Amino acid sequence: MSEEARALAQRARRAAPILAECSQAQIDRIVDAVAASARAQIEPFARLAVEETGFGVLADKIAKNRFAAEDVHAFIRPMRTVGVIGRDDARKVVEIAEPFGVVAAIVPSTNPTSTAIYKILIALKARCPIVVSPHPSAVRCITFVAETLNAAAMQADAPEGAINWMTQVSLEATQELMKHRDVAVILATGGMGLVRAAYSAGKPAYGVGPGNAPCFIERTADVAKAASDILTGKNFDHGLLCSSPNSVVVEREVADQARREFQKQGGHFLSPAETASLTAVLITPQRLPNPKFVGKSAATIAAASGIAIPEGTRVLIAELQGVGRDYPLSIEKLCPVLSWYVVKDWQEGCERCKQILRYGGMGHTMSIHSTNEPVILEFGLKKPAFRIVVNTPTTHGSIGLTTGLDPAMTLGCGGYGGNITSDNITPRHLLNVKRLAYELRPAARRVSPPAPQAPAAEGTTVAAFVCEEDVRQAIAQGRTIKVGERTIITPLAREIGEAGRVLVQAGWRA
Repeated sequence: MSEEARALAQRARRAAPILAECSQAQIDRIVDAVAASARAQIEPFARLAVEETGFGVLADKIAKNRFAAEDVHAFIRPMRTVGVIGRDDARKVVEIAEPFGVVAAIVPSTNPTSTAIYKILIALKARCPIVVSPHPSAVRCITFVAETLNAAAMQADAPEGAINWMTQVSLEATQELMKHRDVAVILATGGMGLVRAAYSAGKPAYGVGPGNAPCFIERTADVAKAASDILTGKNFDHGLLCSSPNSVVVEREVADQARREFQKQGGHFLSPAETASLTAVLITPQRLPNPKFVGKSAATIAAASGIAIPEGTRVLIAELQGVGRDYPLSIEKLCPVLSWYVVKDWQEGCERCKQILRYGGMGHTMSIHSTNEPVILEFGLKKPAFRIVVNTPTTHGSIGLTTGLDPAMTLGCGGYGGNITSDNITPRHLLNVKRLAYELRPAARRVSPPAPQAPAAEGTTVAAFVCEEDVRQAIAQGRTIKVGERTIITPLAREIGEAGRVLVQAGWRA
């Protein structure tokens, strides 16, 4: 397995200089061909992903594949990634793109085909060869994507080795790939263990932390729309995206109205006993989601928990009083389960959202549903999240599907989440930028003093008369003037000469 990882890294490295020399037109032709091939297989990719992993919803997998093949492609298509990519005439700086090099791309089982499409597209746009490492439970569907996109790239004259993928997958092989000397940068999407391994591989790495996104409903919100947005986001692909809603925090003034709207739109509130039953099934003793129920429907999870729910239930909702180890359902839940908190005002809501983010979602995503702009801004200023989406589902807003954020399937969590960036990752993150910088103002030039010279030998003749000009010349030439008792010296010459130690007294004669 490790042998394959080494061989693929070396193969990609051989392709790197060829890809780096491609023109912008050549790169765009390759990327266009790859995106077109992905669009043609959107549904087959999705179907195989659901069949192989058992996660999610076919229609939503199709939507994610379409997002990667269409929205991401449309966003990156006009980007300049070759040669001069920027000029600042006022500052006289020219920016030149340089590809990072071989990309090691770790692809998860939760969003396997869409993430593979997205990572291949952004790597090629940046002129970087890529080696894809699939999650062990999604090897077939990710391989299908890589094979399909590689065939299209080759037809568009991409070099051999521009797209590579591992077929013999293990944690050891993935670690070998990430540490290989020919790999320049890592795109890691997966569990925290894998992301930490990426950061410890000794290479630049873009990792993604967990989500645990809170959703705050403020008293001025359109409550019906807020409920719809949160349920839509949570139910999308059965809650598999890391930016999926995980908690609802609602102001007391509109809590009853919100509860009715959630119930009307498919949310089922659990009794304390049902919450306990759900917790026992859904959360492991290590306070992690039970893998058996990741990406499963609300009906499947309810049945396994012995809970009777109305037909048409989309999301299970558990009312909690706190956050942390004593409240297991306050963690990130990769399935259609929400925790529910009622707060007295937006200030208390602000603190509750901070607590939720600190318990496994630092730097990722949250939403606020409100029409009160000062409150919205306060949430933007104070929350430890780098995507605070307003009046939209966190799932869709964070990736740029319903907002103006850069379309991406890898979302950085910045310093809060232990990541190198807080950006949505695009081809720009796989480029180094060289800068030509012309002089705007001359540097101050320091004139060095003349090197000290040995004093000239004293003259043998005693001067008869010494004026100011004689002394100044002697100083300039680095020599002395011998004077005696009969030498006539003007007052200024004596003053300057004695200060400069130019005048040398001849011995007295008998």
